[in-house]
Amino acid sequence: MGRSWRDGAGTMAVPGGPVVPVEIAASLRARRRGLLGRDGIAGAMLLTPASSVHTFGMRFPIDVAHLDREQRVLAVVTMPPGRLGALRLRARHVLEAEAGAMAGWGLRPGVRVTVTPGAGGGAVRADRSPAG
Repeated sequence: MGRSWRDGAGTMAVPGGPVVPVEIAASLRARRRGLLGRDGIAGAMLLTPASSVHTFGMRFPIDVAHLDREQRVLAVVTMPPGRLGALRLRARHVLEAEAGAMAGWGLRPGVRVTVTPGAGGGAVRADRSPAG
């Protein structure tokens, strides 16, 4: 709530899953660049604020998780290159990773992710919350 985000690095810990490196893209420039021009990503990228993404100019398919204000996963979709993603009105953040990665981490609707940015990388905690 009312958080001021900055570009940087962090980690994501999923309950029962791995610790995953996360890049935070909070500035307009970093969000616009996103994963364009890359051949892949080790971990994930958090775009904030964001409610939709596209994959025009991407070199690989990606998993996209839309997060609400409380950083709870609303939806997870896989997008091939050259697509325009649906606008999610309740979404405030978007998490991107290589296709198939999120299923392996256990990210699905109802999982709540908390990002704590830091100098050498922040801590990201994902808590399973009841659907409701």
